[in-house]
Amino acid sequence: MLQGNVFLNHSPYARTVRLSQMSLGTSSLRHQAISNNISNVDTPHYKRKMITFESELNRVIAKEKAPPIPFKITSTRHLPPEDPKHYYDVTSNILEEYDTNYKNDKNNVDIEKEIGDQVKNNLHYGAVTTIMTNSFGRFRSVLARA
Repeated sequence: MLQGNVFLNHSPYARTVRLSQMSLGTSSLRHQAISNNISNVDTPHYKRKMITFESELNRVIAKEKAPPIPFKITSTRHLPPEDPKHYYDVTSNILEEYDTNYKNDKNNVDIEKEIGDQVKNNLHYGAVTTIMTNSFGRFRSVLARA
């Protein structure tokens, strides 16, 4: 990981780099899960794996934008308010989908969906690497002018 003050603060540039880094890690993990799903398309009782990240990240970012709700604790029996979660604390989670059966052997992998998800994931990975490349290019040009 790159180090330096620009990556440790909460500037928009640092936020872009950190979110891009998190997204690339999630994309890599998602690629592994999709590959495992495709590999096990004919394995009886195999349950497809999926990666969650974006929904939790969107929830956390929406909470960051919302005005804070003032809490007042008037009793020791009151629960304290939930500590706000920061975007850099969001992690990717692997979930198994148990509630569907695509075939009679209890396998729920739909090869067409997996291939579509793989294409979507590859496009996402390419877009994020382009964003990071452009971001680093702008940063280098600013440093060159200084």
